Amino acid sequence: MNQQKPAKRTTIYDLAELAGTSASAVSAVLNGNWKKRRISSQLAQKISKIAEEQGYSVNMQASLLRREKSKIIGMIVPKYDNRYFGSIVERFEDMARERGLFPIITCTRRDPELEVEAAKTMLSYQVDCLISTGATDPDRITDICHAAGVQSLNLDLPGTKAPSVISDNYAGAHDLTRRVLENTLATLGRLTPLVFVGGRGSDHNTAERIRGFAAAHAEMELNVEASHILACGYAPDRAEAALTEMWRKDGDLPKGMFVNSTISLEGVMRWINRQDAYRLQPPLLGCFDWDPFVALLGNGIEMVRQDVPAMLEAVFSMMEENTQKPLVNMIPPIFGG
Repeated sequence: MNQQKPAKRTTIYDLAELAGTSASAVSAVLNGNWKKRRISSQLAQKISKIAEEQGYSVNMQASLLRREKSKIIGMIVPKYDNRYFGSIVERFEDMARERGLFPIITCTRRDPELEVEAAKTMLSYQVDCLISTGATDPDRITDICHAAGVQSLNLDLPGTKAPSVISDNYAGAHDLTRRVLENTLATLGRLTPLVFVGGRGSDHNTAERIRGFAAAHAEMELNVEASHILACGYAPDRAEAALTEMWRKDGDLPKGMFVNSTISLEGVMRWINRQDAYRLQPPLLGCFDWDPFVALLGNGIEMVRQDVPAMLEAVFSMMEENTQKPLVNMIPPIFGG
């Protein structure tokens, strides 16, 4: 019987040959002390990329023992254009500096390749920890960090290979849905199912919010049609287009809506303002996001605010305790301001 031999394990000498450099240069890059060796950032990135492609990982524990602390910590964020991510960035900078750390932050626009590029660049600057906020593929970033012996943490969206801190999206969506449904009963004299607008059904947070939204309806013995779950993305134009298409098919305007972010809310409000039938009785709204300017829109919009200070306190605690186990810490959101 022919037995297949196990594949040969990649060594630093194999990586050196592929990168066209010395084994000692490869070792310096993987252990995070390449700057002391005066190795160029271009070569460091090339070696890191080859190591990732070859599935090579250094011994994390040994690497951390050899590696000097830079007191630099990195964060990637998907967007700057809403108050939630802006508040994360501001609070993160303050909390890092209070601890004598230097924060580096970059926006990756929900682009998986930009996320990887940002992670590799931050590793080349010898960050002690990298926090992936709202990353599309947090596990991929964790793999890159662990190969370099760097701690990885996830914020806002969870991963399976590193500790994560997220909002309790299910409970927040459930309670927000109940509030808006109760508002429809008080205003219209009857319970009316809501329409869910915004977010991506493929991401964890939106999926959990849809689950909470559906559960609240079920508790009130209301049915939600699948065509009224408009997980169309976050862009205002997509929310507006999705509502237009739903209305074209249904011929009936929704009496209430659950909006999945203030970004989507912009498109929802544009659409509402174009409907003459809403002039006397606008729809009842709830938004899983918070912005003080929303109060100026009128309509008594219910809002749930993610507890950014508590989320970041949990992140820094995990970082300081060097937590490695891929647990998920869920932080309850807050209603109102």
